[in-house]
Amino acid sequence: MHALITNDDGIDSAGLCALAVAARDAGYDVTVAAPAEEASGSSASITASEADAVTAAGGHGRIRVTATQLPDLDVPAFRVYAAPALIALIAAHSAFGPAPDLVLSGINRGANVGRAILHSGTVGAALTGGVNGARGLAVSLAVAHSRARAHWQTAADVSARVFTVLEALEPGTVLNLNVPNLPHADGIDLVEAPLAAFGIVQTTMTEAHDEHIALSIADPPDRFEPGTDAAQLAAGAATITSIRSVMQSDVPVFS
Repeated sequence: MHALITNDDGIDSAGLCALAVAARDAGYDVTVAAPAEEASGSSASITASEADAVTAAGGHGRIRVTATQLPDLDVPAFRVYAAPALIALIAAHSAFGPAPDLVLSGINRGANVGRAILHSGTVGAALTGGVNGARGLAVSLAVAHSRARAHWQTAADVSARVFTVLEALEPGTVLNLNVPNLPHADGIDLVEAPLAAFGIVQTTMTEAHDEHIALSIADPPDRFEPGTDAAQLAAGAATITSIRSVMQSDVPVFS
């Protein structure tokens, strides 16, 4: 199977390399294509960097791509001046070689749980892969704060457990995986869990002025709904959730 490795933390992220190594060691034909810069919160945006989204003759856009070399990883790698979902989209059209069977996105620094994953670039890339016929996996490591050490290998080891599960599922399937930031993967339970109503990180408005609006990050709640991905992750388990892209609702428009 051909696996595209991408993320929203940028191509220089240590988590990206850890996921790529895990995929290579699992026997996949690996290609890495990731944003040139951090693209957190980009959701499923299909935008290129402003300076590089030039218009060519005939009205077609161009996306800047440069080949690169990742440390200790001899696989094709590309620095792409675009959001992760756009990278997954053009990969489906063979921009980096054969269209991927798997789109593995991450490893994100910070958890992606609850319905707030709507805004995640990590999840957006996996969902875009799924919409275009690949199997998608978004992987996140629950690093609590910026100064905490990130145990990337733990998340990579838990991800490797999920690869065989993902392979057996139908093309178009997308899974969201969150791993606790512990020194070793041994002893970490992998549980299936529904999405919490909210994520761990919550944004609130603190001020509104004529020319700007001030936002702040609210403290996470002390308790999450029992059994949800946020609650299970807080209790030390790795959580996995099957997710879908946008689809029509069963609610009728006209009664």
